[in-house]
Amino acid sequence: MAPYIGTPTSRVDGYAKVTGAAKYAGEFSVSGLAYGALVTSTIAKGRIARIDVSEALRVPGVLDVLTHENRPRMAATSAAYKDEVAPEKGSPFRPLYDDKILFSGQPIALVLAEEWEIARFAASLVRVEYKKQAHSTDLHARRDHAFVVEKPEKPRGKADRAYAAAAVRHEGDYYIPIEHHNPMELYASTVMWEGDGKLTVYDKTQGVQNVQCYLCGVFKMKPDDVRVVSPFVGGAFGSGLRPQYQVALAVLAARALERSVRLVLTRRQMYGLGYRPATIERLAIGATADGTLDAISHEAIGVTSQYEDFSRNDTGWSGQLYKSTTAKYLHKLVRLDLATPSDMRAPGATTGVYALECAMDELAVALKLDPLELRLRCYSDRDQHQNVPYTSKNLRECYRQGAEAFGWSKRSAAPRSMRDGSELVGWGMATGIWEALQMENAARIVLTANGHAEIVSAFSDIGTGTYTIMAQVAADMLGLPLDNVTVRLGDSTLPQAPVEGGSWTAASVSHAIARTADEVRKELLRLAKTMPRSPLASSKLKDTALFDGGIVNKETGRAVSIADVMRHGAVDRIERESTATFKESKHARNTHSAIFAEVKVDEEIGVIRVTRVVNAVAAGRILNTKTAHSQVMGSVVWGIGMALHEETLIDHDFGRVMSANIAEYHMPVNADVHDIEVIFVEEPDALVNPMGIKGIGEIGIVGVAAAIANAIYHATGKRVRDLPITLDKLQRAS
Repeated sequence: MAPYIGTPTSRVDGYAKVTGAAKYAGEFSVSGLAYGALVTSTIAKGRIARIDVSEALRVPGVLDVLTHENRPRMAATSAAYKDEVAPEKGSPFRPLYDDKILFSGQPIALVLAEEWEIARFAASLVRVEYKKQAHSTDLHARRDHAFVVEKPEKPRGKADRAYAAAAVRHEGDYYIPIEHHNPMELYASTVMWEGDGKLTVYDKTQGVQNVQCYLCGVFKMKPDDVRVVSPFVGGAFGSGLRPQYQVALAVLAARALERSVRLVLTRRQMYGLGYRPATIERLAIGATADGTLDAISHEAIGVTSQYEDFSRNDTGWSGQLYKSTTAKYLHKLVRLDLATPSDMRAPGATTGVYALECAMDELAVALKLDPLELRLRCYSDRDQHQNVPYTSKNLRECYRQGAEAFGWSKRSAAPRSMRDGSELVGWGMATGIWEALQMENAARIVLTANGHAEIVSAFSDIGTGTYTIMAQVAADMLGLPLDNVTVRLGDSTLPQAPVEGGSWTAASVSHAIARTADEVRKELLRLAKTMPRSPLASSKLKDTALFDGGIVNKETGRAVSIADVMRHGAVDRIERESTATFKESKHARNTHSAIFAEVKVDEEIGVIRVTRVVNAVAAGRILNTKTAHSQVMGSVVWGIGMALHEETLIDHDFGRVMSANIAEYHMPVNADVHDIEVIFVEEPDALVNPMGIKGIGEIGIVGVAAAIANAIYHATGKRVRDLPITLDKLQRAS
């Protein structure tokens, strides 16, 4: 039987999704279901002076209208609202808690009705009077009010002095605007009232046990009284790491009515949730005339809310990629009257590496060096923050294979020197880096006598292919056909798992499955040894494997079928559960990539097309080349959007989002996406974990926007440092 790990395996949940059999949070139904619709604030800061719900209550079919004035009891302390990934500092948002308005789009009333259309109509009849306060939503206007955030990267040497003395210097500001998540599935919660105060909550989330813990804190419930289920998620990309406010409001409503309730946010209301924060990134890089780095200074100024301090690692990536004698890092935040930002695919790296890689390109221009050659000259084999080697770092091979596939050697160095008819052609490149993370988690295997196995864990599958990865690993570890393996996940009653994020799921759950499969094999061997004239009587556990439906001695080749072993042992099922833990390493753990991009720019009107992208990725052992390819290709599309399209536009006079829909919030469509080639560079890694697995979900986007921006400069000779790069910015650039 051929192994499944490492093969291009189709999604095991694909049929359920394309036929509509897969149910999402807003699709579970029960008799007597009530529906909710939100009323949200129209100001960015202040208080509710008066809220009149009388007209809404007169609408036939309306059951109740909940506000801060009449809501059921909720926890009073900030600690009760903390969740697994909440910022360490600040007070999490508490929906309908009091009369304070913290951001435009904040939920201030929940209308409950027999039908969703009734609830939505009645919500339009709620009248609100405010006491407005002066607000600020503009990062640039508040830049001078930034405060320093403590980060782990320590300075090396005297970077300012080294920069001042450097033969070649580059300094510049790079700006990334607010970007909002726009997953296909809207945020939704369906709360089933089970009687006696017990609840089953179907929620769109990246962590069912995280939501369960959150709800228990907010409503002082026991874990046995609230079950959270999320079998399928229609995209999240970090927006579902924290419990979103709709789940708390849906539970609040169910407890108030003592009946089941569904609450689905509208697309506009999704823009009142988390987002990738706007950041200003300042880079100062000094080098010798031959391209050796003397100094790197990286300062980031990011957006956070007034009530929580949210930040991620924007500034430290250069210390893992490029050798520099001296370095300085500084991260600051500006508090604005907006909701708290949230993680969005490769948080910190997507923004920080964009700035770093554009700055490296500008330094290469100043040095009159090929951008790839500069990176090779500055290549670091050690993580300079900790002064430790990597478990593996095959970035040089990413550069080589990516450049060869792209045809980089044919690049003409001078800007505006390459053409295709009336279009200017530009070739740019950049480096990507992300962390190879892994988290403690547990998995349970139930093996039945008919040769079928069920694999269960509380992890979610947010569309990355977790169902399939778990099935592949289990099939190989248990020696069963893939069709004989089923996977259950996304249920808070299942074995412990963290939120699905950070590209740690595949590496983490695979090891929990492997460890549990060893326990199953151990029990099968124990039973097999008791069989009359057993061919495995003298076998040791380390010499055996589960293969082709049996347990086999790897040295002698002698085997017994699982069915015969279990029949002899008079057992119908073997059930085992194990926890995977990971030791602290004295090595740095990262994934790496090299991105090469081609753009074509219409010289007359400035239209930019990204015509080719090659992304060469080194991410350890690839479990499923088909789903991994899909992950990286989707990341590249997002990188195109980041470079050319995505931007949340805010009317700072009113503090509200103007582009709160997917018509005016621009994203790439089919016509914007051309040839994308994904290369997986072999990277054996026996140190990162026993199976050599690193995550793939985040690395694909890091560096893509920079490669495109650098290609645009090469095509036009114009440098645009603030994203997205649009026609007007290109025309204004020098």
